[in-house]
Amino acid sequence: MKSKRDYETMQSFGLKNIPDLDICVLGALELFSSAKIPKIEVPYKKPLIVGSGNAEATGRILFEERDAVFASESNFEEKLKNIDSIDGAVLISASGGKHAPIIAKTSREFRKKVTLITNNPDALAKEHSDKVFLFPRQREPYTYNTSTYMGMILGKTHESPDEIYDFIKSRIDKIKLSDFKKYDKYYLIVPPKFSGIIRMLNVKFIELFGRRIARDVETSEYVKHATTVVPSNELFISFGEENKTWGGKKNRLYIPLPKNADYGTMMAISYYLIGKIQKSHTPYFKKNISKYTKSVSKIFGQEIKPIVE
Repeated sequence: MKSKRDYETMQSFGLKNIPDLDICVLGALELFSSAKIPKIEVPYKKPLIVGSGNAEATGRILFEERDAVFASESNFEEKLKNIDSIDGAVLISASGGKHAPIIAKTSREFRKKVTLITNNPDALAKEHSDKVFLFPRQREPYTYNTSTYMGMILGKTHESPDEIYDFIKSRIDKIKLSDFKKYDKYYLIVPPKFSGIIRMLNVKFIELFGRRIARDVETSEYVKHATTVVPSNELFISFGEENKTWGGKKNRLYIPLPKNADYGTMMAISYYLIGKIQKSHTPYFKKNISKYTKSVSKIFGQEIKPIVE
């Protein structure tokens, strides 16, 4: 990694020149090449891991080897009511706002210790937390959450941001990509060991494209289970394992992964590819994010800005 050009781009963009997701990925990797990433230590024997959207998926990745209970904002209270062995709550929230203060306060009401993992030094949920892990982040559009959750994942996997960056530049950028403009349907196939990334990729498609572009994301094992009964003109993108079965030969794109890739690499490379897809289509996200954040601010009763500083 020779410069921090993309990180600098992320610090200076405005609503009229919002960068695509691929630039955000490179900026995040440039940040992490020098930023200190905390090591998460949770003392609970059976923690409740709670998050919303990609935070929930991140929690499952961070604690997949633990004897833990996983929940979202929709069902965490039921878990607290019905599982007596839960001895602490781990709340994952980039902003520490929206549902996070409610989750933290409710967990305290159930007499549970609360650990908050966040990127916001002013997180509202801090008031109801016993321990806070603060991760670095770059300035990003609302919902991109690239540096936020990638930093947390790198805190677990200890992968080298420089090596991920160099692999993208030396290998991914040399691939002749499909003409993404031809497709409004995509099937992403990931190695089984990265099944935890599926939710994150689905959410990212939803945030960037809504229902304008269709997608499926499954592992190379699950794809065998009647997911392609109805054929359509979709592009199959396989990561780390070459797809020689699904879709016509012209409708397949193989994206390699480094030999010892872990979740940080998988997230960075898959988000990078989604950014390339974003560049090839109508900028749905950029056209709607300001209006959306004004509306959702009223729903949560908190100011949510289209650019997270």
